[in-house]
Amino acid sequence: MTNALTGKEYNGLHRKVRRQAIAQKHNFVVVDDKPYDLEGEYLGDKFRHELVPIRTEAQQRFIESKKVLGDHEAENGGFVFTFFKQSRTINERFPSLVAADIARLMYLATFSAWKTGRVQYDNGRVIDRKAVEEMFKLSERRARQLFERFISEGILSEQDGAVYVNQSVFYRGSISDAPKEVTDLKYTRMFKDTVRDLYEKSEGKTIAQLALVYSIMPFLHFGSNAVCHNPDEVIDEQIELMTLDELAVLLEYKDAAKLKTAMNKVKIGGKPVFGFFENPNDRRTKRIVVNPRAVYAGDGKQLAAIKILFN
Repeated sequence: MTNALTGKEYNGLHRKVRRQAIAQKHNFVVVDDKPYDLEGEYLGDKFRHELVPIRTEAQQRFIESKKVLGDHEAENGGFVFTFFKQSRTINERFPSLVAADIARLMYLATFSAWKTGRVQYDNGRVIDRKAVEEMFKLSERRARQLFERFISEGILSEQDGAVYVNQSVFYRGSISDAPKEVTDLKYTRMFKDTVRDLYEKSEGKTIAQLALVYSIMPFLHFGSNAVCHNPDEVIDEQIELMTLDELAVLLEYKDAAKLKTAMNKVKIGGKPVFGFFENPNDRRTKRIVVNPRAVYAGDGKQLAAIKILFN
């Protein structure tokens, strides 16, 4: 960012200080809005406001939004980009997988390495196939069969004793560096600590409930985290919210009440992952909103308002 001293900014400065400012104005960097020379000396006390970058209101809002989102990402252990076809169920993409399989896949994806997709612990130690299968919480035979299904679906692969996650399904890295195969897909952030906590506290049939988070992703509005028919709509008044009955049909639940019961059981630190809020335009129906601690695709502008719903 270009930094310049205006005429007004020189008023009141001693001539010697003014000369120093002129000499140094092109030789400093700004870190956390504080100016430092190229050798690391803090310049704020010397020139006070004279070296603070000038930003437009729009630029400042953008920076604040990025900070809010960055703080949220850090609070929830970082994230994995999850790719999907908008308004298409997960079963359409991976027909051989059941809900519990998807939940186990979500958990495994949180261990994918930055850019490479290699499955490893946070300290960088590789997780081999045997250890991956042990993560599934299944018998040895069933874990082996599930791993083979992930291979046949093209989700996992093996190379030199390591397991890799298909980066067109889950990806850690800058979105601009994502593989070209995802060009026509939508994506959201899936937060690592949340998914791990949900999975590690589940067992048996309750593991399948975690898959509801993944199953609903293709129907989440990018800004509001509300379940809807047109997730990429940018005009609030034109968002077509989805009812619980409609969602139940899409997810192949015969009974909407049973779907709601299952959704209510999925909690993060005692807080619900799925919120049901009265629709002021139709009090007989509820708006379904997903806790952004689990998944979130938007920026920092609406994040605070959504988080308040779950406090």
